[in-house]
Amino acid sequence: MNASDFRRIALSLEGAEEGSHMGAADFRVGGRIFATLAHVKQGYGNLMLTPEQQAAFIADAPEIFLPVHGGWGKGGATHIRLAAASEDTLAGALHTAWKVRVEKNEKSAKKPRTETKTLAIRPAPQKPRSTKSR
Repeated sequence: MNASDFRRIALSLEGAEEGSHMGAADFRVGGRIFATLAHVKQGYGNLMLTPEQQAAFIADAPEIFLPVHGGWGKGGATHIRLAAASEDTLAGALHTAWKVRVEKNEKSAKKPRTETKTLAIRPAPQKPRSTKSR
């Protein structure tokens, strides 16, 4: 698989749109990212999974999946080695990331909005004017 395959499969998912984030192609549903091609130069696509899903993908195919470095990876962001993935593997992984995002979007749409407080902005204190005569 390659970046073109990743793009084609991602965009075949219901409601998926391509955007750009920090100069890299991303794929969104409901305006939120579920996958990117941020590391395509290194041969990776990126999937936004849950940490539990990430662990399962890595356990099943460590030669294909690995966590993104740092905090993003700890949160479930996962590289997929495009050249090592079959079309079925890539399609399944993208569908999983898409489904995670759709479910999160649905949950956030159901949450009641909390009122935000408007803070009054007071003018900065004025320095007292000197009473000295010139």
